[in-house]
Amino acid sequence: MERIMIMGVSAGVGKSTFARRLGDMLDMDVHHLDTFYWRPDWVEAPLEAFLAAQQEVLTQDQWIMEGNYSHSIDLRLKHADTIFYLELPLHVCLYRVLKRRLINSGKTRPDMCEGCEEKLDWPFLKFIITTYHSRKKSMKNRFAEIRRNKPDKVIVILDSKQKIEGYFSNGRNEQT
Repeated sequence: MERIMIMGVSAGVGKSTFARRLGDMLDMDVHHLDTFYWRPDWVEAPLEAFLAAQQEVLTQDQWIMEGNYSHSIDLRLKHADTIFYLELPLHVCLYRVLKRRLINSGKTRPDMCEGCEEKLDWPFLKFIITTYHSRKKSMKNRFAEIRRNKPDKVIVILDSKQKIEGYFSNGRNEQT
């Protein structure tokens, strides 16, 4: 495990927290895609800059990269040796997004670009609700394809809070 991707079914699933814990455990740097994608005041970075920031990390020997961003997933997949996928129920993800908003009101989270204070709006909630099930299905299909075409990639699917905690407490043996 030298080049690690962490993805999830939705915002609020715990990707950033999992990445930080894994980075601490493995003594590896963690790179949050949100810090590459967003500029201060929630301005999107140009696609070229977003891809270039990822490419710079991908040239390193070891890394943990956290985030979904489907338009650049293949770039990361090409270099990753291990993929973690977190999948918790929709209601848990929504609860966590709401809780995150309350806890971080007026602050910028460490996994975000400086100047992007925590916010929550209806379009974001709607996005989570309307894409959850289709993303869940598409990720299942994507992992089946990866297993067929790139059997050397390790895919770890953690689909419950117990499995996520178990990964850290049981010696990282929750591979599927």
